[in-house]
Amino acid sequence: MKKLMILPALALGLATPLAAQEYPVIPGDYVSVSMISVEDGHDLEYANHLAGMWRKGQDFAVKQGWITGYEIQTNEYKRPGEPDFFLVTRFAKFTDPAQEDAREKAYNAYMATTAAQMQAASGERAKYRKVMGSMLLRTWKWRN
Repeated sequence: MKKLMILPALALGLATPLAAQEYPVIPGDYVSVSMISVEDGHDLEYANHLAGMWRKGQDFAVKQGWITGYEIQTNEYKRPGEPDFFLVTRFAKFTDPAQEDAREKAYNAYMATTAAQMQAASGERAKYRKVMGSMLLRTWKWRN
């Protein structure tokens, strides 16, 4: 039965001009989504972190051209086990190791912090927030 369904599909594919077989979409930006859960009573504390250090770093990354945009989304109808926040960052391409090292140095200088201080701050936030996971998506743009 499967062979019978595949044959007409192959015949149609062979009859279609090659140009018409192009995907109607092309790859766009990558989209990194972090899923964050915040314990009851700590939403304002986490929002202040996002409005402060996180926003400052994201705005710097946009100005440097490292990312093309970012946003915060909230889960308005949260079910048990789902995150409260989705932190979305868009970027066009990945870095190589040398670029990554240069970016880290520039970021730390701009933020006036060290890797150890950033780890300590993350540990403090871990008392009331949990990174539930992350996803890497990619947008598609229309070819025409």
